[in-house]
Amino acid sequence: MYAATCVAILIVMGLALIRAIVGPTAFDRLLAVNMFGTKTVLFIAAFGFLTERPDFLDIALVYALVNFLGTIAVLRFFERKQRDAAQTNAQEPS
Repeated sequence: MYAATCVAILIVMGLALIRAIVGPTAFDRLLAVNMFGTKTVLFIAAFGFLTERPDFLDIALVYALVNFLGTIAVLRFFERKQRDAAQTNAQEPS
């Protein structure tokens, strides 16, 4: 049962990678990378149960925290980049 779950999660992770590569906008790519990170957490947890190693759950929780913080950092970068671009456009004489 857990083996089928791991295979299904790996397939979804592959689809997320395709979306991250093909995504038309940066936000689509960011969403796909975030989804890939979430599915990685699920895969680590399911693999831990499959191999009867419950300590993998600790690794999955740490990875989830790093994934969340990374997403927030990239979103702040995009926000600051857009704000700076808007200020530059407002300051240019027409």
